[in-house]
Amino acid sequence: MTVTSHRRAAPPRKGPAGQRERGRGRRRGRRTRLALTVLLALLVLVASGATWLYLRLNGNISTFDAGGLSDDRPRAGTSKGENVLVIGSDARTDGNAALGGGNKDDIGRSDTTFLLHIYADHRHALAVSIPRDTLVTIPSCKLPDGTWTREQTDTMFNAAYSLGQTAEGNPACTQNTVEQLTGLRVDHTVVVDFKGFARLTEVVGGVKVCLPQDVYENDLDPHRTTPGRLLFKKGEQTVAGQRALDYVRIRHGIGDGSDIGRIKRQQAFVASLLKEVKSRGLTVTKLLPLADAATSSLTVDPGLGSADKLISFAMSLKDIDLHNTKFVTLPWRYEGSRVAIVQPDADALFAALRADRTIDGRNAGAKARRSPSAAPSSASSPSPAPVSGAGIDVTVYNGTTVTGLAARAAAALTADGFTVIGTATASAQDHTTTLIEYGPGFASQAHTVARAFPGAGIEPVTRSGISVVLGRSYADSPGAGPSPAPAAVPSEVADGARSADDDPCSDLSYG
Repeated sequence: MTVTSHRRAAPPRKGPAGQRERGRGRRRGRRTRLALTVLLALLVLVASGATWLYLRLNGNISTFDAGGLSDDRPRAGTSKGENVLVIGSDARTDGNAALGGGNKDDIGRSDTTFLLHIYADHRHALAVSIPRDTLVTIPSCKLPDGTWTREQTDTMFNAAYSLGQTAEGNPACTQNTVEQLTGLRVDHTVVVDFKGFARLTEVVGGVKVCLPQDVYENDLDPHRTTPGRLLFKKGEQTVAGQRALDYVRIRHGIGDGSDIGRIKRQQAFVASLLKEVKSRGLTVTKLLPLADAATSSLTVDPGLGSADKLISFAMSLKDIDLHNTKFVTLPWRYEGSRVAIVQPDADALFAALRADRTIDGRNAGAKARRSPSAAPSSASSPSPAPVSGAGIDVTVYNGTTVTGLAARAAAALTADGFTVIGTATASAQDHTTTLIEYGPGFASQAHTVARAFPGAGIEPVTRSGISVVLGRSYADSPGAGPSPAPAAVPSEVADGARSADDDPCSDLSYG
């Protein structure tokens, strides 16, 4: 293990610039102190004979190829805080078949996915579950042979992880898909399989759960012709290992039997798991056994690919309060047997996260960043994330009766690097919200355009190219920029939120 030396910083300059430098210095100082704390604790562990545990932990960690990440990513700094993508893999390889059933040679599949937004104050967090059957656009992704796929529209979300048909799955493709869907840059991605999940629940001594009814084997496997043995009794209980895995995988025996209902149960389980981890105390000595249990079945991005990086990241979360850790589900509706995203609620949710707004509308970070396309607004109105429109052609239509609206939007888009190839009046002037229309092959670029207009809808059309049809929401926004980001998570989403400190027996219908 090596320690990198740092040159002594020059004294901060006076005035506003100096104040900014001092602010950056304080942040660097906190990060340095955290890194030193972790390093010293690890050295103490090594000196006390725990070298084997640290070395094993380093050897346990697997990383995926970052070369599969898209070049067309949201820019770093487009949102405050950090975003962590957590993927639950139900691959049956490497001993997982014994826990989850299925073919041992099966390909990697994602069973559960959520995006965790850690707010800039490191005291709040919001996890957004993405249903696996959600119809999304999967952007171009890298295959094992080094080639890249074509964009796929109206495809189930969990297909991104299976792209390439490999046993280990394709976490980079899932990350590309989430970044395009949300407009948020994913800072870290973590994949956990059955074994890692089961071992983690055993190390913490079990997790409290609650069942609304007795659950039998055929609730886990609906193909059984008889109920089978009793798996769980009604009421509160503690589960670990295989029983914990069975609990989060039950789908057909509780509530309406849907995947949405299972997501609610999984959110309740993760909330209880966080309680157990927090109760042990987030220190290096307590985290090492937890990390050892998880990392043998953990795949992470290269940014978390060592013991000290992983533990430093975990310790940075120690001040997040359980009550301020919330769980929500991506706004959805059924579309046949699949799940469709509800707009503009989903865009409003992700715009609020980019602005670092908590579920109650508060700003959890410093002042929101201003986009070149954002007009001056009141201090309480966060601005849209910066958007780069380089190489994207757009036609702008005025869908309202407000004179000059298309020209105003065209100027703002041009300032952000888009090429506006024309402006006109829409066939109808009664649009309430802005709509982004795109032709075949333009879905990815259309999502980039949509990030410049938080709350806008996105719709495929048969004609070629991309059109922006401005709505009244844009006309009512101040100045010459796109509609400002909402001040809060949409109430329809916030009302269904779960806190990590909620009673495990609350909301037992699970869908």
